[in-house]
Amino acid sequence: MQQQLFEPIPCDKYDLLTKDEMKELAKAYEDVIRQLQDKLEKQAQEFCKSEQIRFLLNEQIINIKNKLFGKSSEKSGKKSTDGKTKKDPRKRVLLPSERYPNLDIIEKRVELDKLPTCSCCQKEMEDSGLTEDSEYLTSIPRRFYIVKQRRVKYRCSCCQEGLITAPAIPRIKAGSSYSDEMVIDVALSKYCDLIPVERYTDMASRGGVSGLPANTLIQGTHNLADFLDPVYKKIKNEVMNSKVLHADETPHRMLEGDKKDHWFLWGFSTEKASYFEAHDTRSGSVASEIIKSSSCEYLVSDVFSGYAKAVNDSNIYRRENNLPLVINIYCNAHARRKFKEASKRFEKESAFFLWCYQKIYHLEKQKDFKNRRKWQRLYFKAMERHGLKFKSCYSSKSTIIKAFNYFSKNFDELTYFLKFEDIPIDNNAQERLMRNPVIGRKTWYGTHSPRGAETNAVLFSLVESCKINKVNPREYFRDIVHAVHEKRPIFTPNEYLQSKLAKNA
Repeated sequence: MQQQLFEPIPCDKYDLLTKDEMKELAKAYEDVIRQLQDKLEKQAQEFCKSEQIRFLLNEQIINIKNKLFGKSSEKSGKKSTDGKTKKDPRKRVLLPSERYPNLDIIEKRVELDKLPTCSCCQKEMEDSGLTEDSEYLTSIPRRFYIVKQRRVKYRCSCCQEGLITAPAIPRIKAGSSYSDEMVIDVALSKYCDLIPVERYTDMASRGGVSGLPANTLIQGTHNLADFLDPVYKKIKNEVMNSKVLHADETPHRMLEGDKKDHWFLWGFSTEKASYFEAHDTRSGSVASEIIKSSSCEYLVSDVFSGYAKAVNDSNIYRRENNLPLVINIYCNAHARRKFKEASKRFEKESAFFLWCYQKIYHLEKQKDFKNRRKWQRLYFKAMERHGLKFKSCYSSKSTIIKAFNYFSKNFDELTYFLKFEDIPIDNNAQERLMRNPVIGRKTWYGTHSPRGAETNAVLFSLVESCKINKVNPREYFRDIVHAVHEKRPIFTPNEYLQSKLAKNA
């Protein structure tokens, strides 16, 4: 009937219709038009809903990809003579999409619900096809999802015997209540961002997941440390294959689970990797075990007797096996710090030493190796001569004499770096790597078991190695976990960096 209504009717045929037939035909036309209007309205509503769903899905995809936060800078602009900050007029302010090209972009079209009227002729206006565009950066708070995994079971349609189930998706810990992504997020929140697990559970509660047990999340970090243990051992090999080795240690509190409550976190590093071990002793035997089987020839550290003992023990072993001996290199930052502390009471006496160290560190930035070493050696000699002149004028217990004795007693180890370009002037690189473990220790007070101390060592080794190589820890952990699942060769943060550089070359 509807199809017949839309068929063309010759004009002369209308004369053959009666009045009632004309009314019936008009009514049929009205019904069809009404039905079409209803369908169009429903389709418009469904289209609006689909657009809203598409927008929400785009936001969820961004959240899942975890690419919301880019690098930021807090550098201030140039200051004028009156102290006020002024902007460079030649520099154009970059749009967010130019500043962060790796971030996803969601387009929002802003329209009026009712078309406006023209202020001139009062007629209804229409879409011109032009838009005024602007950009702003946004973020979506952390959201938690439940993944319901359905593993398909297959049966034989002929004999009806036996079932084969699709294999489970490989995970860090099979049967765990937490996904790999969440385990990594918890671990990096603690060991990279230094957020205690208890605070993480509070944040999750504010996100709608209340009652999240902290002990199971901590167990997840242990599982991750076990899972990435092969990478941890490979980082150790990287460190042990270096000619120059940095070393430092810091106290680690054992809250329970062991007879000793005073443990120590030992750190060893190179320009490419950072390696930590947790032990219940500060004995130099810990460093000895590392040095004996390593390729280390120069151990950069502070003046701690444990490192001197470690070098002596290692050299005994190396002499027996005809291996190169290890030489102690002491940190000049520690020697300078002694004079800085002495300046609180002996300001004039310390001023010359601090001035010399200022010149020495300034020269360290120069590229001409022979020239800078020549002048640095002169400053060291000048400090030695200057100290010997007034040494007898002060008490041996005074801070200025203690500082000078520290300097003169270890003069050879403090100045040995002058002979070779690849030996650093101080141990600041290793001390910076110890910063996060120290802050973490103060934040979560310690660990409750030796297992927790071991997890600290493993995950801090991976995170700090990422920082040395300027690799994003979240990207690295995601990719290395996938590599282990897929049984591909494992890689350290330095190898990960090299592979990325090779791809971009």
